[in-house]
Amino acid sequence: MNHELGEVKSSLPCDIQSQVLIAEDDIPLANFLKRGLETSKYSVDVVHDGQSALDEVGKHQYSLLILDLNLPKLDGMTLLRQVRPTMPDLPVLVLTGRNGLEDRVTALDSGADDCLIKPFSFHELAARVRALLRRQAKGIGGVLQVADLVLNRPQFRVERAGRKLDLTAREFSLLEYLMVNARRPVNRTQIMENVWKAPYDPKTNLVDVYVKYVRDKVDTSDSVKLIRTVRGVGYVLADN
Repeated sequence: MNHELGEVKSSLPCDIQSQVLIAEDDIPLANFLKRGLETSKYSVDVVHDGQSALDEVGKHQYSLLILDLNLPKLDGMTLLRQVRPTMPDLPVLVLTGRNGLEDRVTALDSGADDCLIKPFSFHELAARVRALLRRQAKGIGGVLQVADLVLNRPQFRVERAGRKLDLTAREFSLLEYLMVNARRPVNRTQIMENVWKAPYDPKTNLVDVYVKYVRDKVDTSDSVKLIRTVRGVGYVLADN
């Protein structure tokens, strides 16, 4: 395996933490990619078969799927065809050991956004990840929605069931971070680093105070509670 398994450093853009799912049955390669992406503060999950990958993308809102074509239980091409109808905006980077042009064309026609042939350089993979996430960010249109909660980035506007919520700039950034990471628990360190752009100090309860401010505005007495405490972890915004 030749993937430049040296020290991993890169400058992937992570102003708001992106979630990446790696579906790769080559365990050493999967672990290497996970370490490399986590170096740049991506949140990375790893599965080693296609069925597990299908299950995970159904549970979480991933920013990117890195997908090997030769997976057990459910091959990558079949997975692509099943995922695309319900997740048209999920960027998919296919990893393949197949050198044939026809295989790459088939993968792209099946829903892949990009293909990378093994063996490859991690730095090339990182560049492709950056490009796919930039493309995704442009396509989001600036609007996030979870259940009846809508956050409009360009208009700096938040609504719950059609009712406008008045948030400060910091509260808006905090809610935006929770919504980008919807259904995935985030800890206080992650919140502090991504919302305040500062290291977390366990002696302060600043994060908890601001989560309460946002929760009081988002989760009224007559609404379904979206912002929840995850004991021993931190917080999650979820609608189920």
